[in-house]
Amino acid sequence: MDSTYILLQHYWWFLVSLLGALLVFLLFVQGGQSLLFTIGKTELQQKMLLNSTGRKWEFTFTTLVTFGGAFFASFPLFYSTSFGGAYWVWMLILACFVLQAVSYEYQSKKGNLLGKKTYQVFLLLNGILGPILLGTAVGTFFNGAEFIVNKGQLTDVAMPVISTWANPWHGLEAAFVFWNVCLGLAVFFLARIQALLYFINNIDDAEITVRCRKHLVIETALFLVFFLTFLVHLLFADGFAVNPETKEVFMQPYKYFTNLIEMPAVTVILLVGVVGVLYGIIRTILPGTWKKGIWYCGTGTVLTVLALLLCAGWNNTAYYPSIADLQSSLTIENSCSSPFTLKVMSYVSILVPFVLAYIFYAWRALDLRKINEKEMESDKGHTY
Repeated sequence: MDSTYILLQHYWWFLVSLLGALLVFLLFVQGGQSLLFTIGKTELQQKMLLNSTGRKWEFTFTTLVTFGGAFFASFPLFYSTSFGGAYWVWMLILACFVLQAVSYEYQSKKGNLLGKKTYQVFLLLNGILGPILLGTAVGTFFNGAEFIVNKGQLTDVAMPVISTWANPWHGLEAAFVFWNVCLGLAVFFLARIQALLYFINNIDDAEITVRCRKHLVIETALFLVFFLTFLVHLLFADGFAVNPETKEVFMQPYKYFTNLIEMPAVTVILLVGVVGVLYGIIRTILPGTWKKGIWYCGTGTVLTVLALLLCAGWNNTAYYPSIADLQSSLTIENSCSSPFTLKVMSYVSILVPFVLAYIFYAWRALDLRKINEKEMESDKGHTY
């Protein structure tokens, strides 16, 4: 295979992994929604919390759409297999985010029939189900899913469908795999941790800050239980390896641990990421007035998730394994777009730094002033 084509495959898996990592960081919006009634004890406090996350929910939604679009363009066979086969999971995720968009825009509208509290409950559901479902879906990258790929079916005039699901659950069976749910819960509690750190940084209210620091200990303990359980299992479990010569997929003991050994740069990214997450949390919990934990924890989250996703796809690894038919497993080689498509998209990806710069500018403009009671009680400006 052309070395340039191989490089492009790895480059696009890196970009998709980076988008996935940024999405996990931005799930602090969902984490904040799940804490709405836990941290906000009064209507005014709940309004401050909603405005803190409400001014960022578009970033999360846009990143989710971009993540899906990048996957579709660079690895279309994954898109058709997972989004077309495990559609119940993705439909539930989509429904959660649609509820979020509607709730933020309509909860304070005059004359809405459902009432403000109903929309807040919708936000609570999105805050709980969104991270858990996304984490559970990503868990199938390591634990496999039940699908069968037969490219020969393209010639079947009656049903030219490449991928078929091997059971009638269409993705919901992932919720019955302990290790998938374990990752889903780890993502959920991490989202809540980042939300607490963001509230401390973004809201100027002593009572909310004290309450956030108190809950940070509880959420961190729960996160570590599920994350470390998943990570230890991953490092010692058999993984889905690909023979570089024959392209045969086979089970290899300690595959993901081996990937970290054979890719030291990825190991460094993982370790730096974990240290960043822990530093942001511990420094915030310690006595004092330090409020910058979200940036250390957020950066650490992006690096940690990036490293895990790179382990799932690089170094001759099947990133979407099939437990129904091992040879149907998807790799960055057998599921990617054509060389021409990847090359053209690589030119477009040069614009990514400019987009990130705009996001940074918009984010900073929104956060120039901390949210406080005075702003929420004022009629000036847009509030949720």
